[in-house]
Amino acid sequence: MTLKYRRILLKISGEALLGDNAYGIDSVIVNYIASEIRGIAKKIQLAIVIGGGNIFRGVESSVRGIERASADYMGMLATVINALALQNALEKIGIQTRVQSAIEMQELAEPYIRRRAIRHLEKGRIVIFAAGTGNPYFTTDTAAALRAMEIGAEVILKATKVDGIYSSDPMKDPKAKRYRSISYIDVLKRGLAVMDSTAISLCMDNSLPIIVFNMRSKGNILKIIEGKRIGTLVRG
Repeated sequence: MTLKYRRILLKISGEALLGDNAYGIDSVIVNYIASEIRGIAKKIQLAIVIGGGNIFRGVESSVRGIERASADYMGMLATVINALALQNALEKIGIQTRVQSAIEMQELAEPYIRRRAIRHLEKGRIVIFAAGTGNPYFTTDTAAALRAMEIGAEVILKATKVDGIYSSDPMKDPKAKRYRSISYIDVLKRGLAVMDSTAISLCMDNSLPIIVFNMRSKGNILKIIEGKRIGTLVRG
């Protein structure tokens, strides 16, 4: 079978790991994500950027009043915890991984080195990028766009709880319209909550497509790399 994509970057929010919890990591969800990745691991080269909202939400009230830069560094550490949890779930089912952190912590993860990351991908390992960009004031969405371009990914897959981008919140508005495809400019103009504006602008400037899809529907990632129309395509 001919695959549409050979190297992709998967963006998973920290909130996706919550399950029904208020904060923390739901091991059932992590194992489900690992099983979905197993279905494509040997077919393509895969890198992952993971957020930290599930952990940071739990300490949010205690960091009020802390300066933005310090709070952002705390969020970066939360992404490392999530990356290690996902790495553990993947390796338990026989998938080779490497965690690369933008903040050096050699006992836990490799430092982020672009050439080394690409070499891991070429050897069939999944690379999980942690700690965002390593800089405050940048989100993990921006980290996903940046890393995708650095490793030469053909597309960003943005995993969400809904099956694409809607004109308004489909959970609150039954008349919300789902877009099959939409331009970067329209996402920015309409203020649609796909990725933050910096990430969208980076993708637009480098013609990197984004597919927003429902991670909870089994087999969706495999369908996307096979070229099936799943979710919403953001492009020029």
